[in-house]
Amino acid sequence: MPLWVHLLASRIVRPRFRVAVAAMIFDEQGRVLLFKHTYRIFEWGIPAGGLEHGEQPEKAIVREFYEETGMQIEAQKLFLAQSAKEEPNVSLIYLCKIVSGTFKESLEISEMKYFDVNDLPHMLFAEKNLIHVVAKSLDTRNAGFNPQCKAD
Repeated sequence: MPLWVHLLASRIVRPRFRVAVAAMIFDEQGRVLLFKHTYRIFEWGIPAGGLEHGEQPEKAIVREFYEETGMQIEAQKLFLAQSAKEEPNVSLIYLCKIVSGTFKESLEISEMKYFDVNDLPHMLFAEKNLIHVVAKSLDTRNAGFNPQCKAD
C-alpha cells in the first residue's frame, strides 16, 4: 500500500485526542484558585484551556491564563498527565504560580477566587477529585505546604 494511503487511513481510523492544559495554583494557606466560567453549567472550575497546533504545553497554559484573566503565571512543574475515560481527551496538569497582573474579567471568566480544598463550590466531580489528589500529594511531598485535605 502506498505511504499516502496508509497515512490517510490511519488518520481516519485512529482515535483522535484533544489535549487540554490546566493550572493548579495554591496560596500560602493551601487554598486552590478556581475560575467562575460564564459558559458552564457548573460555573466554578480549574483554570484550563486547549493546546493549539504546534504549541508547547507550558506556553499554552500561560497563554490561556493570560487570555482569560490578564495575569501572568509561571508553569513550575508538570504534575500529571491523564487520559479521560469519558471522552478522547488528554489533560496535562501543571503546578503554577501567579507572577504578575491584576484580574480582568473576560468573556469566559467572570471571577477568580481561592477556595479551601475541603470547602469547594459546586463543580465537576472529576475536577474536585483532581484538586484533592494534587493537594494530598503536595501535602506529603512538601512539609511547608499543608492543605489539610480530607479524603472523600
